[in-house]
Amino acid sequence: MGPPGAGKGTQAKFVAQHFGIPAISTGDIFRANVSEGTPLGKEAQRYMDAGEYVPDEVTNSMVRNRIDEPDAVPGFLLDGYPRTLAQVEELDGMIGFTGHRLDAVVVLTVDDDVLVERLLQRAAVEGRADDTEDVVRRRQELYGEQTAPLIEVYRDRGLLIEIDGLGEVDDVTQRIFAALDVIPES
Repeated sequence: MGPPGAGKGTQAKFVAQHFGIPAISTGDIFRANVSEGTPLGKEAQRYMDAGEYVPDEVTNSMVRNRIDEPDAVPGFLLDGYPRTLAQVEELDGMIGFTGHRLDAVVVLTVDDDVLVERLLQRAAVEGRADDTEDVVRRRQELYGEQTAPLIEVYRDRGLLIEIDGLGEVDDVTQRIFAALDVIPES
C-alpha cells in the first residue's frame, strides 16, 4: 500500500520475485484492458482519466478472478488493492473462501511533493496520459480520503509494516526484505 507514486509497483515486482509468487496489480490489469479495448477497459478508462478510482464492483470481480488462477494458489502479492474499506471486507471474504491469509501489509510512505514530482516524471517518460498534475493531485486526495484509513485497519490487525519509500530503489527493497524476513512462518 501507499499513495500513488510511492513505488508500490516497482517494489511489488521485487518482493513477488523474492517469494516466488505473482504480483497482482490492479493498475496493470486496468491498463492492459484499456489497451486491448475490452469493455472493462473502456469503463475503467473513464475513471482513470479523471483520476478517480474504478468502482469497487469492477475491481473486486477482477481481483477475485485473478486470485483464483493456478499461479496464485501458493500465495500472491496485491499491488493497488484494497483501496477502500469496502474492498477490505471483500478481500477478507475472498481469502476466506480460497483458504489464503494475509501475512503482512506493507505501506510505503513518501512526502506528497516528492510523489507529485515522481508521477509527473513517470508520465513524461512512459507517455501516460492519465498522469497530468491535476489528475495526480486528485489521486492524492482520494488516497487520503479512501485508502489511508485502511492503514489503521491493518495496524489494528497487527499486519502493518511501514517502510520509508524515499531513497534509492535498492535501499527501499532492502528495508522491505528486512521487515518481511522477521515475519514468522505459520
